[in-house]
Amino acid sequence: MATAPKRLLASWQRSKEYGVSIESVDPAWAGSVTTDSLFFRCGQEVLGGLYRTLANEPLSLMLTDADGLVLNRFSGDRSLLRTLDDVHLAPGFAFSEREAGTTGLGLALADRTPSLVRAEEHYSACLRTYTCAAVPVLDPFSGRIEGSINITTWSRSSSGLLLALAQSAAANTSALMLARSQGRRAKRTPKGGVFRVQSGGLEPGAGTLRDLSSGWTEALERAAQALATGRMVAAVGEDGAGRATLLAQALRRAHPRSRILSAAVPAPDDVDDWLALWTPELAKPGTAVIVENVDTLPAWAAEELRARADHALRALLASSGNPPALVWAVTAEGFGGIPQPLAAMVETVVPVPALRERVADVLPLARFAARQTRLREVDFTSAAEHALTTYDWPGNVDELFSMVQAAALRSETIDVRDLPSALIGRSNRTLTRIEAVERDEIVRCLSRPGVTMSAAAAELGLSRATIYRRVARLGIVLPR
Repeated sequence: MATAPKRLLASWQRSKEYGVSIESVDPAWAGSVTTDSLFFRCGQEVLGGLYRTLANEPLSLMLTDADGLVLNRFSGDRSLLRTLDDVHLAPGFAFSEREAGTTGLGLALADRTPSLVRAEEHYSACLRTYTCAAVPVLDPFSGRIEGSINITTWSRSSSGLLLALAQSAAANTSALMLARSQGRRAKRTPKGGVFRVQSGGLEPGAGTLRDLSSGWTEALERAAQALATGRMVAAVGEDGAGRATLLAQALRRAHPRSRILSAAVPAPDDVDDWLALWTPELAKPGTAVIVENVDTLPAWAAEELRARADHALRALLASSGNPPALVWAVTAEGFGGIPQPLAAMVETVVPVPALRERVADVLPLARFAARQTRLREVDFTSAAEHALTTYDWPGNVDELFSMVQAAALRSETIDVRDLPSALIGRSNRTLTRIEAVERDEIVRCLSRPGVTMSAAAAELGLSRATIYRRVARLGIVLPR
């Protein structure tokens, strides 16, 4: 193992720390598995189709959830199935790195990237007769790991095409999930980045919004107090809720003269270069760092980041002679998703409320976004304000800014007709394409100043009673 890649060595070390036996595995039995998710249905269909073409091959095709629980298994090789049963690599058993040590599926889930583990690379000796290729499957909308596609075969017959086959199946599963979403937009692949947030000594609140809701200001105050005393803070909450913005404002309060950098976690293949780019900044006095989305870091990268933070602490101590403190904070969807090496360093967790939980912030944020776009104040009609404050904002502040900035480019007074029709048409179910077109046409007619329901019905060639029924069926919120 001396020449093994660092990801594999890191996985072996974690397996040892988890207490996994070097001789055998004894994974946990979880009982019946959940089969009603979109991920399971799509993965089952993809693997079922693949199995029909590979039924005579010595392969076992498996779908697992994000915790390594095996959800199903396809194989036409009875001898392979018998031996997999002996090591509990079967539906209903949890086979993550924590339970079974280094395996293809455990490593793929831990490092969030395609992984191939051959024969002697497995941590437990009882698994060294196999080669496992696994690829994580991401939810195309949230970007979260739904589970993995795992392909296991005998180590003596393993092929270099095994990982490519698993990657194809994972991609097809994600694509099928997207195709069956009926119009939802896939999340963009993260590119990562490092950029300066602020430099110099701005007064707290300068250049930012004031007088926001108590939910925001209380979270901001708590984060600022913790950072001022040298504690590491994790801001947790939904994507787009403003976690990094809150930390940047808190750092301005706690360390007003610090230079603040924000580092957003990139795709797994780019993490190595990303770490090399910005981690030297940790050791520079007068610098504060925000690391965004640490819950998406591969396990090995979290360990590397912890090691570099420890090195930066020693460098600061050597340069100052005083007990140093790193000034840095992280964001994540939830504390439980932060990799253990970093979670152990977090001393204060600050929940950041979703935008739908702080409706009082919607209009101040909307006006701020419009002013940023036009570089002057922008008016909103009462109908637009009603539409904005009654929407539930699944994309949080990011979605609000995107909508308002696009509207501000079209008009100096934002009306409901300048906003997306989806903001007004809100059905409890996913609309078909025809229904979405119908909704958009009704919204377009009703959004014109002074239009009545009768006039809109006449323009659309409908009776007044019919347009009322369709407004109700399509979930259209009428402007005030």
